[in-house]
Amino acid sequence: MNHSTWTQRLRSTAAALVHNQRLMVGLALLLALIAIGVLGRLIVDIETAQPISVPTNLPPSAEFPLGTDSGGRNLLAVIVVGTPQTLRLGLIAAVVGVLVGTASGLVAGFYGGRVDAVIRSIVDTMLTIPALAILLVVAASLRTMSVEMMALIVASLAWMPSARTVRAQVLTLKERPYVQMSRLSGLSAPRIIVEDILPGLLPYIAASFVGACAGAILASIGLEMLGLGPQRIPTLGMTIYWSMLYSALIRGMWWWWLPPIIILMLLFVSLFLISTALDEIANPRLQRSA
Repeated sequence: MNHSTWTQRLRSTAAALVHNQRLMVGLALLLALIAIGVLGRLIVDIETAQPISVPTNLPPSAEFPLGTDSGGRNLLAVIVVGTPQTLRLGLIAAVVGVLVGTASGLVAGFYGGRVDAVIRSIVDTMLTIPALAILLVVAASLRTMSVEMMALIVASLAWMPSARTVRAQVLTLKERPYVQMSRLSGLSAPRIIVEDILPGLLPYIAASFVGACAGAILASIGLEMLGLGPQRIPTLGMTIYWSMLYSALIRGMWWWWLPPIIILMLLFVSLFLISTALDEIANPRLQRSA
């Protein structure tokens, strides 16, 4: 598969993406959430997202549209700062997890034999271990937690599904006639993987990336709601944690816990729409039924 074939494959995939309504709606929601962090900084003083920067326990008003919490934080500023931080955490974990999973799946599926057996055994063993238990132990053992550290912790358990998916597709693709012709032509294994197999995996890798991003955000929120997230960095999960710690629900402070939950719901809906759209493009059966 030469450069022109790469270009043709990318153009056909791009055309299918543009005409997919689910993808367009999902991207529109995701861009709107990103705009909260980008444009919000132009109209909101993000310094008020830090503790003891504004009066405490104020309901929504003209000065503070989302009110303030018991720690003296402007909750609108917290949302503006916390939304991109949560997205960044998911993106870092997804990039690391998908890269490791894709590389492992490519090597295992293409070379087979003992290499495949070792990688498959590691993946199968890791999948049997409760991921939340490992995350809790690792996160609890760290004295300080940053967004990057939490992303790497989550990514350490996010690569196995990608490895399984890629390996299964490679086992099918490497039997295709054009791959066999490349082997008979004497091309090296790395070149065959890059030029012949990898282009056919792009839709699956993209779908795995979006799914890994959503899973990483969900896992990080679970840790944050247990108090194991970054204590000094505003994120959506830590905002919910602080609202639970200070009994915001019982005290009727709905403006503390409801906005981050709404943002998270919109985020997961957007990622779900994008993931199902990519699955539809990658899976011929779903494409025909659509």
